Amino acid sequence: MSNEWTIAAVGDLLVKPQLIKAMRTVRKPNEASGHPKVEYDFGQAFEAVAPYLKQAHLTIGNLETNFAGGASDYTQTHRHASNRNPLFNCPDELAPALKEAGFDVLATANNHCMDYGIRGLKRTLATLDKFGITHVGTFRDQNEARSLCLKTVQGMRVGILAYTRGTNGIPVPKGQPAGVKKLNRNAISKDMERLRAVSDLIIVCMHNGYEYDSRPSDPQKSWVRFLFNEGADLVLGSHPHVLQPAICLKVKDKFGRTRKRFAIYSLGNFISTRLHGKDEALTGIIALIKIKKNKRGSFLLSAINYVPTWVWLSNDKQEPKCRIIPIHKSIAQPEDFDSRQLNRIQRAFRRTLRMYEGVMSPLD
Repeated sequence: MSNEWTIAAVGDLLVKPQLIKAMRTVRKPNEASGHPKVEYDFGQAFEAVAPYLKQAHLTIGNLETNFAGGASDYTQTHRHASNRNPLFNCPDELAPALKEAGFDVLATANNHCMDYGIRGLKRTLATLDKFGITHVGTFRDQNEARSLCLKTVQGMRVGILAYTRGTNGIPVPKGQPAGVKKLNRNAISKDMERLRAVSDLIIVCMHNGYEYDSRPSDPQKSWVRFLFNEGADLVLGSHPHVLQPAICLKVKDKFGRTRKRFAIYSLGNFISTRLHGKDEALTGIIALIKIKKNKRGSFLLSAINYVPTWVWLSNDKQEPKCRIIPIHKSIAQPEDFDSRQLNRIQRAFRRTLRMYEGVMSPLD
């Protein structure tokens, strides 16, 4: 058994209707009705980055869509009747594609997890269960709410928690047992206390911050300080849809344990469209966090690397395509892109290198 292993972490899996349309590949006649059946190939989007996800011992992402079912056409944008926020729903075919790409755990506590109500929340979790993906942050009943997400990796017990600031103003109905883990200090402190007793390392997925702002807000910074003090080793941020800075510090928690701890305020989008015309929304990273067991049997952060990523969208309206590509490899093969897109990718690469200089090292 190795004394060193790797956690891979990515940001938002924001599969909007435009991307779903790009994954729609085959229409076959339905034998019963004679009508064409739509099929989807989501695996194509992850082919270039899957090796990094699969090589890690534990891979985590934020599922910012739902498997609510019931849609006759997933390529149409639907909005909430009252607040007009977009409602995200994806064909079930995405789930096995995520499993095949290497995802082990998905955080489901985010501002879109209640887009289709409790029914959609429950069906999303059932779909993840069906394809063997662990989920954390939403629950179907109180037993599930109190259950601890624990993964044993190379003999190490990893505890994972996930919380969101809100659910886009859609309330969780009272009088029923399902729900969402919200950012609440008293509740988190209790969860952390239970998890510390059975974990060697604790990861907290935190869904908050201001969208499209590359600077972490004061509340984000305050939450990271709180989580470090409560004993979190890694804090993985999502929601802003752009990359934000990371910190790696030796911090003493309230139990007197001084450890090197890592937080990234936002991992950006792993898959998304060009939101609000911003290239930053197409840019993400795969954070590769190495953990090492020392001679005393304690687990320590030994190195943090990353792979900058870019969501490539073809301009072909007749045959749209979407691929998540490792930027450093793409720059090495410039013939695959037109000059305008290559310039955009190169600028994204330079921005990412500047943001994480001195904290993380880009993978060669």
